[in-house]
Order: sequence, then C-alpha cells, then structure tokens
Amino acid sequence: MRKETNGKLTVLFVLAVSFIAVSLITFLLTYYYSALQFERLGNLCEGILAKHPECRQTVLEILKSNGTDSVASPEENILLSFGYRQSDFFGINGKIFLIGGLGFLTGNLCVLFSFRHWNKNKIARIKALTEYLEKVNMGKQGLLFDVSEDDFSGLQDEIYKTITNLYQTREAALEEKNNFADNLSNIAHQLKTPITTISLSVGMMKEHPSFDYTEQIRRQLNRLTHLEETLLLLSRIDAGVLVMKQNTVDVFTLLTLAYDNLQELFLQNGVSVDIPEAGEMNVIADLDWTMEAIINLMKNCMEHSKAGSTVRCSYEKNPLYVRIRIWDEGDGFEKEDLPHLFERFYRGKNGGEGGIGIGLSLSKAIIEMQNGIVRAFNLHESGACFEICFYSH
Repeated sequence: MRKETNGKLTVLFVLAVSFIAVSLITFLLTYYYSALQFERLGNLCEGILAKHPECRQTVLEILKSNGTDSVASPEENILLSFGYRQSDFFGINGKIFLIGGLGFLTGNLCVLFSFRHWNKNKIARIKALTEYLEKVNMGKQGLLFDVSEDDFSGLQDEIYKTITNLYQTREAALEEKNNFADNLSNIAHQLKTPITTISLSVGMMKEHPSFDYTEQIRRQLNRLTHLEETLLLLSRIDAGVLVMKQNTVDVFTLLTLAYDNLQELFLQNGVSVDIPEAGEMNVIADLDWTMEAIINLMKNCMEHSKAGSTVRCSYEKNPLYVRIRIWDEGDGFEKEDLPHLFERFYRGKNGGEGGIGIGLSLSKAIIEMQNGIVRAFNLHESGACFEICFYSH
C-alpha cells in the first residue's frame, strides 16, 4: 500500500511541477512573440510613412480596424506616437492570462496537496516507529510491520537491527549465565571426589600409617592440579586472551610429536599407533597448542581401544583444507553420546574412571581458534573417528 501511495505522490508532484512549468513557459513565449510582432509592425509602419508621409491617416485607420496580437512595447516605436500600446495588438491576452493563471494555480494546489499528504505520512511513520519502540521497552518484541522504501526506511532498518542485536545480546547473556551455573556445579562435583578421597586417605593414615595412602593422595592432587590448569586454560580461551602463533607446521611432525607424548601410556595399554608418511603437508597453526589438541583426541581413542589394537591416523589435502583423521578399532561412540561429545564436563557411558570430561571440549576450542573444525563419528565397519579440517583461507 505504501509503495502505491508513494507512486501516486510522485505522479502528483510531477504533474504539479508540469503545470507550473507550462504556465511560466506560456507567459514567457507570449511576451516574446508579442514584443517581436509589435516591433516588426512598428518598423513596417515607419517605413511606409517615410516614403509616403501623406498616408499617416490611412495607416492609423488600418491599424484601428486590423490590430495585431502584441504584448510588449519597445521604448522607441512609431505605434506609440499613435497612442497604441503593446497589449492593444494582443487580441487574446485575456484568454492567455486566464489559462496561464489557472495552470499556475492548479500547480500550486497540487504542490500544497502533495506536501500535506507527505507530511501526514511522515507523522504516521514517526508515530508507528515510536509505538514500536514503546512496545520493545515494555518487553513486547515483534517484527516491524512495514518494509517500504521511503525517507524512514534506513532509520527503520537500523532500529530493527539494533533491537535484534539487543535481544541476541540478552539471550547470549542469559545462556552464558546458565552455562556458568552449570559449569560451576560441574566444577564443584569434580572437586568433591578428589577432596573426599584425600580426606578419607588422611583419616586412614592416622589409624593405619601406610605409603599406599600417600600414593593415593598424590594421584588425587595431580588430578586437582590438572583440573585447575585445564579450567584456567578454558577461561583464557573464553576471554579471548590466549594467543595462538601462526607458524607453518608439518602434519606428519605434528602427529608424531603428539604420539611421543603418549608413547608410554600407549605401551602400558598395549595399543599401537599407525602414522603413515604421506609426503610434506603443512597447516598454519600453533605447534604446541595444536599438539595438545591432537594428544587429547589420540588419548580418547587409546582409552577406548582393546589391548593389541591400533589407533590409526591419516591426512590429506585439497584446495580448501587439510584434513586429519584419527580413529580406533573399538566399539565406537554411543549414539546418544555423539551430539554431546565436545560439551564441557560431559562424560559418555563408556567414559574412563579418571576422566573429567573437558579434554575434547579443550581440543575443539583450540582447533576452532585456528580456522579449523573438528567432528566425531562412527566408522561403517567399527571404531570411533575424529576428523579435523584446517581451512586454507
């Protein structure tokens, strides 16, 4: 509807300008041609009288009986000496002035009506935008009712963008608040188990001194230290203050160094690793932090592998990204665990005894900070697979 109204207003305004222009042109052309006619007629009469002065009375009678259209009069014209004016030779001057006056008046009325209608629409638009903001302030969110193209379209778009951003910010803040409460609860739960174990071990040591309790306390303290370091690292990632170096890293070297850090653990569990050398292939990443992410993924595969099995790796490159895969020969992920594997403090059904459920979430955060993605899925045959893609651009 508003587009049709704007179109009508435009046509009306054009018509108004046209009427005014036609009126002005009519007056100007009439003035010019009447002046030209009057001047030529005067020259003609002057030439006749110069040769035949005795015809003066005759010329005067002719002029009185056959006047010519004229409007303007030069300062020096023989017709003036006969008592004629320019308007006396412009027989239809009344009609011309009437037509020009009506056109001028019509044009002005059209302009006045256009301005009044435009002003009315402007007030209506301002009122509508004001009412929308009032509803938003009262907590009633909604889409703007109009997407028309007019002087207020830009303002309307910016208002809607601002309101949308405010709502998104509020929802993100509420979600962050809920996540903080959940994380705090999970942290408290993670702290409770080792602290309880340490307390019990200390009580038992008082009654039955033994180095076995000391070793148990040491393991629990190591677990607390690991939890503290991981939580601090995640908080730095969330705050955006963890700086990742942008270096060229060879993928084969990256996988080999990650395995070197887990070699003893793999030997204890009787699990081997297969890392084929597929030629030189590089990614732009921070070697230390990316290696930390790979270690967590390899460790997860190792923990779900049986003795005598192998954790396998592969990597390949295409114009878009470098893809790295790490998979095991176990039973794979539980179907209900797949959507939650990278959530903090989530532990699946087959989670290990000492796990705290933040290793995979840490790997995901590190990889995503370096223009990469990571996902998990089950292989068609058997086993769980992690896939990492580092994008080239």
